[in-house]
Amino acid sequence: MSVVTPAAIKDLRERTGAPMGDCKKALEESGGDIAKAIEFLQKKSMASAAKKAGRIAAEGRVGAYVHHDGKTAVLIEVNCESDFVALTDDFKEIVSSLCLQIAAMSPKWVRKDDIAAAELAKQREIFEAQVRELGKPEALVPKIAEGKLNAWYGDTVLLEQAYVKDDKLTVGKWLAERVGKIGENIVVRRFTRYELGEGIEKRQDDFVAEVARMAQA
Repeated sequence: MSVVTPAAIKDLRERTGAPMGDCKKALEESGGDIAKAIEFLQKKSMASAAKKAGRIAAEGRVGAYVHHDGKTAVLIEVNCESDFVALTDDFKEIVSSLCLQIAAMSPKWVRKDDIAAAELAKQREIFEAQVRELGKPEALVPKIAEGKLNAWYGDTVLLEQAYVKDDKLTVGKWLAERVGKIGENIVVRRFTRYELGEGIEKRQDDFVAEVARMAQA
């Protein structure tokens, strides 16, 4: 049986933010293996988050982020259970990190359930048509299309995206870890992402013609 040292506990706490007692237990359960201990804590956090998921989260914060070039901005509402937690630095960090994620990765929805049934059906149909174009056997079309759909979720759904600060985690799993640490249910309710000029048809001038006009002026 391996001896769990204070240094190992401290290292695991710094990596995960989990309480010291949980870090000690995770190392004991994993025989001192840091990687296995991290996995143990992630599973514990996911289980804890699942238990808290039904609890009402009506407090929280509205976060805002504007990129340094002034061309991208994000507004987000993140809810928790108590005003006390909403005022903590840990919760503020969660809101800030989610703003950065949205600014960088441009998700369209918070969760898969937010996608309209008609849009989801249309996307599935597109992927199935793509698979058929590749000449795959018809029996394999639904399975391959489902794989493409899951990859699409990873691009467009916030909680399914790879977390930009640790791509080994999805945003959903990272958030579950934060729930385990804070001890309250945390819900991303909604967000809006702004990008300068988005949706505006920009003029596409011919460069040679533009130079010619300038020369004639």
